[in-house]
Amino acid sequence: MIGLADCNNFYCSCERVFRPDLIGKPVVVLSNNDGCIIARSEEAKALGYKMGDPFYQVKEKLEAEGVAIFSSNYTLYGSLSNRVMSMLSHYSPHIDQYSIDESFFEVDSSMAESFFREYLKKTSTSPDYESSDHESLLHRYGARISADVFRAVGIPISIGIAETKTLAKIGSKFAKKYKGYQGCCLIDTDERRRKALSLFPVEDVWGIGRQIARKLDYMGIRTAAQFAEKKESWVRSHFNITTVRTWKELNGESCISIEELPQKKSICTSRSFADEGITDKNVIEEAVANFAVRCTEKLRRQGSVCQGITVFAWTSRFNENVPEYTIHDSLTLPIATNAQDEIVGAALTILRAKYPKPMTDSRADRPGMSFNFKKAGVILWQISPDNPRQQDLFDPIDRSKQKALMEAIDAINRKNGYGTIRQAVQGNGCRFDLKREYMSKRFTTDINEILKVKSK
Repeated sequence: MIGLADCNNFYCSCERVFRPDLIGKPVVVLSNNDGCIIARSEEAKALGYKMGDPFYQVKEKLEAEGVAIFSSNYTLYGSLSNRVMSMLSHYSPHIDQYSIDESFFEVDSSMAESFFREYLKKTSTSPDYESSDHESLLHRYGARISADVFRAVGIPISIGIAETKTLAKIGSKFAKKYKGYQGCCLIDTDERRRKALSLFPVEDVWGIGRQIARKLDYMGIRTAAQFAEKKESWVRSHFNITTVRTWKELNGESCISIEELPQKKSICTSRSFADEGITDKNVIEEAVANFAVRCTEKLRRQGSVCQGITVFAWTSRFNENVPEYTIHDSLTLPIATNAQDEIVGAALTILRAKYPKPMTDSRADRPGMSFNFKKAGVILWQISPDNPRQQDLFDPIDRSKQKALMEAIDAINRKNGYGTIRQAVQGNGCRFDLKREYMSKRFTTDINEILKVKSK
C-alpha cells in the first residue's frame, strides 16, 4: 500500500506553531513583497478570501475582520517541513518527498503490527491489535502517524492510504475534509474506491490539468468515477500517455513513480524589488548572483545539469518619472553543468555586458537620473540528467572534483543553514531584501530569534 501525508494549510499551520493563540482564527500568508494572498486557513477561506487576492485590495477588510496577516517566511516553513519528513521516516522505511508539504511513503500491515507491538511493550499494555482486521489496523496506523506528527511538530497532517499514489492523494483530501476519518482515509477495497471516485470531481484528480479537465467536462465527464469507468482504448484514443497512467491509477494499477515524473524544462528564480527599486549596480549583481545560486541548488536537487542561462532585469513600466530599461539576454555554456561558480559567472557576464552606462537625462525635471530596476531574475534551460552527461575532450575543469565540492557545500549549508558557505559576490547581507512588513521570526534556525518564555 502507498500512503500520502499532506500537511493541512501548511504555511498557515507553520505560523500557528509558535502562535497557539491563532488556532481557530483566520490566518493568511502573503507572497513576496506582500503582493497577494498565497495561503489561507480554513477560517479565512470561510470569510471568502481567495488565492491570489491582491493584498492592497483586501488589506482593510482583513484588518477589520481580525485576520492574522503574515509575510512569507520560507526559512521557517522549510525547517518545519524537514521536521515533518523526519517524523514520517520513523514509520516507513521508504519516503518520497513530493513537495514542501507532501510526501509519499510505503506502508503495510506488517509495519503497523510491528509498530503497535513495540508500543505495547513500552507501555505494558495488553495487545489488542491482533484482533483487529487488516483494514482497521492500517487505518489506526495512519491515524497514529497523523496524531504523532501533530504532537511532535505541531503541524496537522492528513493521510491517505491506497494501492496507488493517485488514490492516496484522493484519500488525503477526504481525510482533510472530514474529521471522522481521524486524520487518515483508507481506500483498500474496490467498493470504497468506487465510492470515493464517485464523490471526487475529475478536475481535482492529480494529473488532470485544466485543459484536460475542460475536455472531459465537454464530454460530460464530471467525476473521477465517470472517467475511471471508461475503457482504456477510449482513453488512449483521446488523451496522452500521462492521462492513461492516471486512468490506470484510478482503477487500482500503480504505474506512477516519483523518479519517473518529468523533470522541469527550465528553472527560474526571480524577485520584484520593494519601493522604488534598485539603482546600485553592485546590488543588482549581488541579487543576480544569489538568484543563480538558488537555481543551481534546485538543479542539483533534481539531479540535473543545464547548458542555457538567461538573465533579465527591468525598470518599472508604470513610473513615467524615471527612465525605462530592459535587460534580457542568454548564453549557452560549452558543457552542461550544475556548478554554481560556473553558472554565477555566466549570469554576471550577461548582466555586465548589458548593464546600461550612467546617463544624464536631458529633461529639466529629471537631471542626472539613474535606472531604478524593479525586477530581476535568472532562468536555467536546456536541462538534462546529470548522469550520463556529454563531456568534452578538452574540458579544462576536473568535473569529479567540482562535483565533490558542490556536494560538500550543499551538505554544509543543509547542516548549518543557507548561505553558510557562499561566493563573495553574493554579499554578507541581503541588500535587495523583500518587503516583509508582517514577517514572523525564524524560531527554529536563528539563535537570536528563538522563542522567549517569560515567567511572572
